[in-house]
Amino acid sequence: MAFFTTSDDRRLFYSDTGAGIPLLCLAGLTRCSRDFSFLAPHVTDLRMITLDYRGRGQSDHDPDFMNYNIFRESHDVIELLDHLGVERVVVLGTSRGGLIAMAMAASHPERLSAVILNDVGPVIEPVGIAKIMDYVGKQPASSTYDEAAKALQHGMAPHFPGVSLERWRQQAEIQYEQTDTGLVLRYDPALRTALLDQAAAGAMPDMWMFFDALRDIPTGVIRGANSDVLGKNTLDEMHRRHPGLISADIPDRGHVPFLDEPQSLDLIRKVIGKL
Repeated sequence: MAFFTTSDDRRLFYSDTGAGIPLLCLAGLTRCSRDFSFLAPHVTDLRMITLDYRGRGQSDHDPDFMNYNIFRESHDVIELLDHLGVERVVVLGTSRGGLIAMAMAASHPERLSAVILNDVGPVIEPVGIAKIMDYVGKQPASSTYDEAAKALQHGMAPHFPGVSLERWRQQAEIQYEQTDTGLVLRYDPALRTALLDQAAAGAMPDMWMFFDALRDIPTGVIRGANSDVLGKNTLDEMHRRHPGLISADIPDRGHVPFLDEPQSLDLIRKVIGKL
């Protein structure tokens, strides 16, 4: 296990394994490094770096929950790269991680050799926002991983048809921590308050200008074919603004693909192959 301390004295967890082209994997809003466990066996030829954002996974919670924002989190990523002595990386950003990659493109484009966005773009569909706000900060109703796996399989079936119960149990172990009193979140529940307060303050900028900063950076997009977060119209506009963009729709996947699907792995390799 490895930790580093940020400039504002938060202790954050990261992992750094393998050798080769650095691939920095940034997880979704409420997720952590564990989210990339399905991908890891397929990228053993790369240097895979992951980060638990502040307030998530094994990293410190922040007493000022308003620091749970993409700008502070992108700054934390730059500080991690400085800590590791890594000049340039390929960023694979899932959902929130993709927004952080766009923020990095605007502020530190020289640190990005390529970017892969996993089911996210500059526009989040309203139905996706509503679904996210329905669960963020709420403790799981299930008390065991087996119960949680069944609940995930039932709830996600419309967007993830045919995914096995075993896979959903693995996902439950990634998302929740087992305690003597049941399952609990692997992140600070105050993240919900941060989102609500930031929305009320109008703190979220127009992300198109951040996406446009990727124009000269090799970029790929993985989209779940059943996604309710990244709409097809948004993806079409992303292609129009970034002529070099490549993308792949992943069948039988919603928000977000697991990243071990053949189409996901193929796109990741195509982007890295451009370097």
